[in-house]
Amino acid sequence: RHANINPLCPCFGIPGKKCGTIIVKAEELNNCRESVMMQFCGNKLDKKDFFGKSDPFLVFHRSNEDGTFTICHKTEVVKNTLNPVWQAFKIPVRALCNGDYDRTIKVEVYDWDRDGSHDFIGEFSTSYRELSRGQSQFNVYEVINLKKKGKKKKYLNSGTVTLLSFLVDIEVTFLDYIKGGTQINFTVAIDFTASNGNPAQPTSLHYMNPYQLNAYAMALKAVGEIIQDYDSDKMFPALGFGAKLPPDGRVSHEFALNGNPQNPYCAGIEGVMEAYYQSLKSVQLYGPTNFSPVINHVARYAASVKDGSQYFVLLIITDGVISDMAQTKESIVNAACLPMSIIIVGVGPAEFDAMIELDGDEVRISSRGRYAERDIVQFVPFRDYIDRTGNHILSMARLAKDVLAEIPDQFLSYMKTRGIKPSPAPPPYTPPSQPLQTMI
Repeated sequence: RHANINPLCPCFGIPGKKCGTIIVKAEELNNCRESVMMQFCGNKLDKKDFFGKSDPFLVFHRSNEDGTFTICHKTEVVKNTLNPVWQAFKIPVRALCNGDYDRTIKVEVYDWDRDGSHDFIGEFSTSYRELSRGQSQFNVYEVINLKKKGKKKKYLNSGTVTLLSFLVDIEVTFLDYIKGGTQINFTVAIDFTASNGNPAQPTSLHYMNPYQLNAYAMALKAVGEIIQDYDSDKMFPALGFGAKLPPDGRVSHEFALNGNPQNPYCAGIEGVMEAYYQSLKSVQLYGPTNFSPVINHVARYAASVKDGSQYFVLLIITDGVISDMAQTKESIVNAACLPMSIIIVGVGPAEFDAMIELDGDEVRISSRGRYAERDIVQFVPFRDYIDRTGNHILSMARLAKDVLAEIPDQFLSYMKTRGIKPSPAPPPYTPPSQPLQTMI
């Protein structure tokens, strides 16, 4: 189990030429959940620039089990001063010393140069335990340049670095909120537009094959079976959009799959699947593909519970040809300040450029000049997870993992910005002890 491995990985690429070696070092992470916010300043640092003073920055190194050092943080550069005050920064204690309070932390001070050949001013060593004393005479460090010290008899130091503040914070996790009783409410919305093809035809994305699940059913089952474990009542609203409904052929972009608009809840993922199959038999695929009504539907519920007791996840499964892009972007920007996330699974062969834009990983989504407060959309194309060997169990597990990967961070970003802490977990249940039966 001792994971201090040190393999050498030679690089290949250009025939007949050595391309160097990458050294991979690993160490088992300590289960430390503290983060620390620190701020430092420098005083009378050495002047390194010919036409100015210095442009100092700090480089923090964590010591490894084998005695080597790894960079774990760099401060910003403060221009043209020998007395810099660096901005406060936050770093996980695991990154700083892997939870070992007495492990050496080496700090180097450099003068920044435009060409990257930064000049070494000096260094000092400390530990988390020393730093945790906070602002005091113990946390004023002499910056020493050993080369300079060896050459100059009267050398004292190359300046000093002082710790200005030290604040510890315990990082809470997604599971802390779940243990404290936060409910995850899961809603599914399925695309019933005509671009999916006639469900009676094998080429349709909604084809009701008696022998295997179609892409919609596979995606629904893969994601739903994992997320249902975070929902205590296992009752899920299931919606459809883009179909003509019986009896009058009215087009709806927000209809209940079970046919009951007053109570669109289905019992478990199996209940959602059953309602989906029944809808395919009763509605007529139509159009256009509008996302905003189902997003606004979930947003209405999310807007009524902002205390952290509930969080809403909407799964949209679609063939990706969206018609109401502007309204959808507006709905997402509005929903970004609510306790909700949106997962979009794209099925079929279409180009999903619009979905990638909604995902907002590259460029934060905006509407009419307003940017989303946080990223709440995760998009994945279903076709990337189809296993050519037919191993659907493994490929659907990969799909679920990637689809749900961003939910915990999106959830935490909502809770943190609202200052909502997890409730304490209830004590573990202990069954009442049986009274002793006495024979008469």
